[in-house]
Amino acid sequence: MKLFPKLCCTLTLIICTCAKAQISEEKWANIDSLFLEWNRPNHPGGAIAVMQGDDVVFSKAYGLASMEYLVPNSTGTRFNVASVSKQFSALGIIKLHLAGKLSIDDTLDKYIDGLAPFGSKITIRHMLHHTSGLRSLHALFGLAGWRSDDTRTNADLDRIMAKQAELNFEPGSEYMYCNTGYMFLANIIEKVTDTSFVDYMKEEVFIPLGMSNTYVEANYDRIVPDNATSYYRTLDGFDRAVEYWGYVGSGNMHSTTDDLLKYLKNYYDPLPGWKDVFSTMQTLDLLNDGSFNKYAFGVNVDTLLGKKRIGHGGSIGGFRANIAVFPQDETSIAIATNFSTAGPARKSDQVAAILFDKRPSNKDVKVAKVSKNKMESYLGTYWDDETYTERMLTIGGDTIYIGRNAYLPIQDDEFVAIEPGNDTKIKFNNQGMTLYPDSGKPMVFSKFEKEELTRKSANAYTGSYYSPEIETAYTIRYEEGQLYAHHIRHGKIRLEQKKTDLLEGTYPLSFLKFKRENGAIKGVWISNGRVRNLWFAKSE
Repeated sequence: MKLFPKLCCTLTLIICTCAKAQISEEKWANIDSLFLEWNRPNHPGGAIAVMQGDDVVFSKAYGLASMEYLVPNSTGTRFNVASVSKQFSALGIIKLHLAGKLSIDDTLDKYIDGLAPFGSKITIRHMLHHTSGLRSLHALFGLAGWRSDDTRTNADLDRIMAKQAELNFEPGSEYMYCNTGYMFLANIIEKVTDTSFVDYMKEEVFIPLGMSNTYVEANYDRIVPDNATSYYRTLDGFDRAVEYWGYVGSGNMHSTTDDLLKYLKNYYDPLPGWKDVFSTMQTLDLLNDGSFNKYAFGVNVDTLLGKKRIGHGGSIGGFRANIAVFPQDETSIAIATNFSTAGPARKSDQVAAILFDKRPSNKDVKVAKVSKNKMESYLGTYWDDETYTERMLTIGGDTIYIGRNAYLPIQDDEFVAIEPGNDTKIKFNNQGMTLYPDSGKPMVFSKFEKEELTRKSANAYTGSYYSPEIETAYTIRYEEGQLYAHHIRHGKIRLEQKKTDLLEGTYPLSFLKFKRENGAIKGVWISNGRVRNLWFAKSE
């Protein structure tokens, strides 16, 4: 009877030795050390796997899949990989496109009924690239009264999108990450194939790719074996994340790191019949103004350590995931976790640095001499009125800092990012600055000083505001020297003056821009990131 445990130990040793045989003992240990902190007592963790060529060279699990029952994660544990799912929805669309069953240049109104005229302007291509201008799921629901743990489904989205009268921007003019577009892709697949999205993905994508432990979950309260539970990090430890995600297309695919590696391998060694699919996935299109957009069809295409990389991350509840493939180096990294502060994207970069014997280093910039007075003139807060974006600039010697990003001058009024892989640059003028990102259109900022709220201006904002697009009202009140917005589900939301007729609040009311006619306020445009300028009319 004692032979079985001994045999298991022997097999385990052989498996581990085989996994480590493809990379040096030192590299294996260095990768392992990145995740050992996840093995602390009563701590969630995840699974990590690395493939080079045909071989899995590292595969290991850490921490607990269930803190309640002290069940450890394993290399066979399934995790909700959140937005990593998007590339599989894109893959499903591309299969239908290549089969001639639809075209990625078809407009949205061909498949989705009841939309405003903007449906005839948006193409499947726009949705794949996140350039559709559609208002995004979570931000829109938040404004409509959904709280963070309320159930949300594709049917909920369909109802609310049928009432939308405007877009965030003209299709193709900007990149803005949008869950709505990918949920619509699921609707399109169902209409074209007359098959549920769940079944289509299983039969046409997962099974053919050998992903036997992967599935799309439309019923979040369903019991499926070998699934991890997710947790939020708190000051005192962890809280269990309440599950509410009943939607598909943009997320909620469950998978293992082993299955994810099988998928990633197709970017450098595609299975028979899949070459054109994985080539098309990497399609990059410029924005309307010619700006570069690194988001292809469900994946980001960029470089790390001077090497081409294709990948994506994901986040839902306490689940975090990141997958990346370096096709020219035949190397893939899959990380899936079940706690909110795991940071898999950063750890994936660290794993890549170990595998390729490289460390990120700042760019060699030929620094221009800029006077102290000129540098100090750049200090301050900047505002982009189109995207409702604020940036605070600080300086240190010849370096400008925006958050953690550092910029050095190459001319008196032009600065470039020094971090590797970041090609952002800044140009200053008399009005402010223009930020040219390495992906996406330029952002124009003006320098501004925050204005103080007076009682007179506060009283002008008070009243009730209603949006027919989400059938929701907010009431603004001035109480004890403070301005608040009130909603029956969100309660009181404190508002601060940013500048004339622009207030700032907490989510979901991030920014409120008021419209006046003959001095009287007629309504307000409310924005919160992935929803921009949703109109609320003031009650008379």
